[in-house]
Amino acid sequence: MPSAPAAQRRCPWCGDDPLYVAYHDHEWGFPVDDDRRLFEKLCLEGFQSGLAWITILRKREAFREGFAGFDFERVARMGARDVQQLMGNAGIVRHRGKIESAINNAKRARELADEAGSLAAYFWRYEPPASSRPKKLTRDALSAMATSPESIALAKDLKRRGWSFVGPTTVYAFMQAMGLVNDHLHDCATRAAAKAAREAFAPPR
Repeated sequence: MPSAPAAQRRCPWCGDDPLYVAYHDHEWGFPVDDDRRLFEKLCLEGFQSGLAWITILRKREAFREGFAGFDFERVARMGARDVQQLMGNAGIVRHRGKIESAINNAKRARELADEAGSLAAYFWRYEPPASSRPKKLTRDALSAMATSPESIALAKDLKRRGWSFVGPTTVYAFMQAMGLVNDHLHDCATRAAAKAAREAFAPPR
């Protein structure tokens, strides 16, 4: 059987669900410097813990509606009444600890943005050097990289600052999605596009 056309070769994790394919092709691995998107993704990675990402992706719009578009200034002002309302929202993952964590993390994000100038300027400090990345990213190589020295360091610093649901594995998934690393497999058609986007991207400082 002939191999699929290059345009159809993708990382196997996205399967053939149209929503997942679009996320893989146009979002995952492309560099992001928008604070709201960075905060959203780190929150959603926390909600994803123990679940499949496609579950969260299907609920993302409901999460955005429930959490004020992940404007961390607004989320930081949420209180007990908002938590109760979110616990009654069937469109999201109704886990009290994770909901309260998102509100706590919004407060910490506000502090961090004040200190660093932006969340983006802070997170991009943890981009791994190119020399530390695999020369050829195979499925086996990727499966062995649930964390990285940078994700461990970032998770440690976030926890020191009072963030929650930010373990090294969660943080590495965040780094993959936000383009701090390019973990599209070597034979994935999207890898080159993500690489080109990173080369054209100027990390905030």
